[in-house]
Amino acid sequence: MPIKRIVCCSDFSENAEAAFTAALEMAEKYTADLTVIHVLPPPINPTLADTGWIMPEEPRESMVQQIEALMAQKYGSRMNGRADYRLVVLDGHVSSEIIKFLDENPIDVVVMGAYGLSGMGLVIFGSVAKRVAHKAPCSVMLVRSRN
Repeated sequence: MPIKRIVCCSDFSENAEAAFTAALEMAEKYTADLTVIHVLPPPINPTLADTGWIMPEEPRESMVQQIEALMAQKYGSRMNGRADYRLVVLDGHVSSEIIKFLDENPIDVVVMGAYGLSGMGLVIFGSVAKRVAHKAPCSVMLVRSRN
């Protein structure tokens, strides 16, 4: 299986860090393009008031810009001068946005942490990794942190 286009999904967790390291090593080994994506999920528990939904104090666009800056600092700075990488922030339901991105782009393999959320977050949202592994149109590599 030729590997020319790799996507790494990040939620900035410890497992996502391990996934990024694996994806970067794979991209270097196969001289492949690397795209790192993060999905800004919808508000978990919006408050309903008499006037309707209360929006978060910070606009979504500002949150996306902050995440883009964090990704550039955390991942872009470690690309070792690679010209063939992209940092992408998506907005919406996490697994749905990842699957949509994979469907719309010719990707050979997606690399992601085996899990990122734990406890109640995992109960509410289910496993993003599990959903992506079942619905992705490409191969999926799940990475676990060794710690």
